[in-house]
Amino acid sequence: MAIVGVLALQGDFEAHRKALERAGAEAVEVRTASDLDSIDGLVIPGGESSTMLRLLGLENMFEALREFGLRKPVFGTCAGTILLARKVSNPAQASLGLMDMEVERNAYGRQLDSHVARLQAEGGELEAVFIRAPIIRKLGPSVQVLASHNGDPVLVDDGRHMAATFHPELSEDPRVHALFLARVSGGV
Repeated sequence: MAIVGVLALQGDFEAHRKALERAGAEAVEVRTASDLDSIDGLVIPGGESSTMLRLLGLENMFEALREFGLRKPVFGTCAGTILLARKVSNPAQASLGLMDMEVERNAYGRQLDSHVARLQAEGGELEAVFIRAPIIRKLGPSVQVLASHNGDPVLVDDGRHMAATFHPELSEDPRVHALFLARVSGGV
């Protein structure tokens, strides 16, 4: 059974842990760089990306996460998507640069503009919860769109890593987490 870590510095890491377990993984919380040594894949949850960057710096984890992502699968949701991107705007900020994409922070608006949408994805309709979500503005040639919303990519992969601008952990549907588990287990 794959062991998948969930970055547990900020954000709804508990919901991701439960979603991963529903999808068939052993899920553990990751708080230190040494925690990365015992996992096969990592989820970076939503939250506030600039706060996460600050916490990663305090824990000396930024470079360890980047090195981990060069070897193993990482799945970012919302703020995690921002951290995975090659380039971030609104405002510009540091990122791990693990996926060839450009992301605009908070592009769907304020907290009041949060919404639930139904997406067409492989396997049928998918519920997507958008909370102060980023928009993926540009994708490199290695990044594939798995689902879109209003013409914008909202679920993407590059073969190893995945990113969602929405919160799949807030749905009871385990398909998005199961798709990531397939990457972790080498099934994709």
